[in-house]
Amino acid sequence: MTSPLDKLRVIDLGQVFAGPFAARLLADMGAEVVRVESPFRSGRGGAVPLPGATYPDGVPGERPYNRVAYYNEVNRNKRAVSLDLSKDKGREVFLRLVAISDVLVENFSPRVMSNLGLDYEVLRQRRTDLIMVSMSAFGSTGPYRDYVSFGPGVEAMAGFSSLMGYPGGPPLRAGVAYADAIGGNQAALAVLVALRHRQRTGEGQHIDLSVRESLVSLLGESVIDFSMNKRVPRPVGNRHPTFAPHGVYRCRGDDAWVAISVESEEEWQRCCRAMGAPGWTREPRFSDMSSRRQYQDELDRLMEGWTLDTDKYEAMRALQGVGVKAGAVLTAAELLEDRHLKERHFFQRLSHPDAGVHQHPGVAWRLSRSPGQVERAAPCFAQDNRYVFGELLGMSADEIVEMERDGVATRTPSR
Repeated sequence: MTSPLDKLRVIDLGQVFAGPFAARLLADMGAEVVRVESPFRSGRGGAVPLPGATYPDGVPGERPYNRVAYYNEVNRNKRAVSLDLSKDKGREVFLRLVAISDVLVENFSPRVMSNLGLDYEVLRQRRTDLIMVSMSAFGSTGPYRDYVSFGPGVEAMAGFSSLMGYPGGPPLRAGVAYADAIGGNQAALAVLVALRHRQRTGEGQHIDLSVRESLVSLLGESVIDFSMNKRVPRPVGNRHPTFAPHGVYRCRGDDAWVAISVESEEEWQRCCRAMGAPGWTREPRFSDMSSRRQYQDELDRLMEGWTLDTDKYEAMRALQGVGVKAGAVLTAAELLEDRHLKERHFFQRLSHPDAGVHQHPGVAWRLSRSPGQVERAAPCFAQDNRYVFGELLGMSADEIVEMERDGVATRTPSR
């Protein structure tokens, strides 16, 4: 079986998470993705370990820049070269690479590519049907265009943080780089749409993607609620504006929990049966959804009277067995041992020359005729200089050595 994006070449200038994640989605579908990394700011650090980074067994090793966990996760299936785009020779080589590529992904602030003399109008002179996606925090126009931000700042500016948390408490950030992941997914989708347009018309295009707007687009209900009712949505913790019971309940064991959601009277009766129909479930204060919402504190306390005596998997199976939505709260360790994910062969073992052998999340969707696949671990720094500069661009061995000697394409990051 061939991969759906076979023969597509992508240049990845992405930084940290959002840009690299977008390019990785394309790589998982078979595109040849070439990461172009600065010798001075590779995104994976240099000889000095990155503060706060995760390393195998907690050890940075001799080449910590090849062992950073987050980097190796979002850059699998790619190739990597080092190239200093601030040097004339670096830009020249980069433009030669653009000429034989289909897509370019970058998530710098809008001023960076133009400052390098590599904005879209320059690049399309080398490849007229090039598709370039620029995914900045706030987009290429507007008063915030030059503001820079990581995911938590984008979440705050998108109104997402104001919905996270508990009543009366402060706004909270998501537990993962949620804004970056959403932006990366949207960027990959936009590239596919642009490829379809190019297939029909022969035209490339420049995609202006705001990560903030990607996240705002998921909060439509809150925006519409205010526009229709002048009501500002507030954080509700684990509860729901309508359903009750709805929350996360402690179970038997250390830090064990189960999530339960009941959205109808019929489901409530099923939930009661799963719990053994205790007498309190027939009290008038729990007779309908409105009453249960009014007495949620008491309801949650009584629900935990059952869950605390029950294993979280047992609680999940008992409730799911009668048609009530429930799920055990799993840790990363439990996910790796989850029998359902194992049966679907979701996690993939990858062997990295510096980071070792580890399991990685697989491809999130399965095409029956042209499935994507996880083939290679993330590249080491400058791993593919010889292949890209030599085989793809036709440069001689002497030219490559000269670039390395002049600091245009180093073999190790300087910091």
